[in-house]
Amino acid sequence: MSCPSGHTPELTLARVLEVFLPEYLQGHAVPAHPLKVLRRLGRCRSPQLGWTIWQCQHCRRSHWRPNGCGDRHCPSCQHQLSHHWLERQRQALLPVRYFHWVFTLPAQLRPLALQNPQPLYDLLFQSASATLLQFGQQRFGAELGLTAILHTWGQNLMHHPHLHCLVTGGGLTPQNTWAGPKQARWLFPIHAVSQVFRAKFCAGLLQLQAAGKLHFHGQLQPLADPAAFAALLHQLRSRRWVVFAKGSVVGPDHVLDYLGRYTHRVAISNSRLRALDHQAGTLSFTYKDYADASRLKTLTLRGTEFIRRFLFHLLPQGFTKIRHYGLLGNNRRTQQVARARLALELSPLRFAPKTAPSPTPPARPPLACPYCQATTLRCVARIDGSGKWTLFAGARGPDLPRFLDTS
Repeated sequence: MSCPSGHTPELTLARVLEVFLPEYLQGHAVPAHPLKVLRRLGRCRSPQLGWTIWQCQHCRRSHWRPNGCGDRHCPSCQHQLSHHWLERQRQALLPVRYFHWVFTLPAQLRPLALQNPQPLYDLLFQSASATLLQFGQQRFGAELGLTAILHTWGQNLMHHPHLHCLVTGGGLTPQNTWAGPKQARWLFPIHAVSQVFRAKFCAGLLQLQAAGKLHFHGQLQPLADPAAFAALLHQLRSRRWVVFAKGSVVGPDHVLDYLGRYTHRVAISNSRLRALDHQAGTLSFTYKDYADASRLKTLTLRGTEFIRRFLFHLLPQGFTKIRHYGLLGNNRRTQQVARARLALELSPLRFAPKTAPSPTPPARPPLACPYCQATTLRCVARIDGSGKWTLFAGARGPDLPRFLDTS
């Protein structure tokens, strides 16, 4: 059964996987967890996951909407999750400037990260956060607050692991005062941060190798030899690592909007998908070419190559891709944020915008009834993929199927 359900993109990731995944699986072995994710994504908004029935409290008519998969890699399911997450973070905002840092894993380490995603992504979080917190202690004698978000992709879907960090402009001292930079453009010297980050990551990588926590397969098998691994470390230590500082975000009124650009992004959004050619077995999507003044271009790939690249960005099971450190650490955030706000009340570093803050953008529009356009909708029933019904209280209406009556 189908019904009006609002605008749906003509081409979605679920549709792409439905078409090309069977062919890909014929020629490639996919581990159990990534395969489970791919199949779940391919069933998003399909009858296989069941339906939700919404009843309009104005006209009393009902309509059906297909259920989403809810997977964190799904572009169709992440927008609302991002909105809810950002609203929770509002409670920890401080009246200071925030600074955006990006830490990128060198190209030489990307093949190793694909074979060992959990330990290397963990190490990326640990090294970047420890570097920023160390500079906060050395420069200001204070504990910063930071939120770090892992992205693993470039615009062309190739593997490009990097960490976005949003950092408070200063921190809380042991005396419960606020200390921070006197100027607002930059927080720390970029080259110095890059050097410390490189040293911490290389030291951590050596510890992982010594503890036997790294695996080397295929072309990386020679790195199992300690001499070859030492040569790789020497090469990494002799090169400059890419650390990018974007300067300060205007202030707390804009922080959530800024964070929303990064938090629940996935490797590719449905809006970038352009054309699926069954006969040629290809998929076209748009991308920004940063080497050509960020011009928008179209890339066409074999459907199987698209899936191969997409698999680079499926995170390990249970992996946390958004983490908080320092003042914002989950285990003591409430206490430390309260102390920081108290310290900022009398601090000259408290952010005071020169102009009135821009109005908060409206929340995502509520669902509207496809018959009378009223927004007074209530979820009255669900049916899962196996055909099992769940009827909620208040389910009444002239067009609700009689077999929904569980009495």
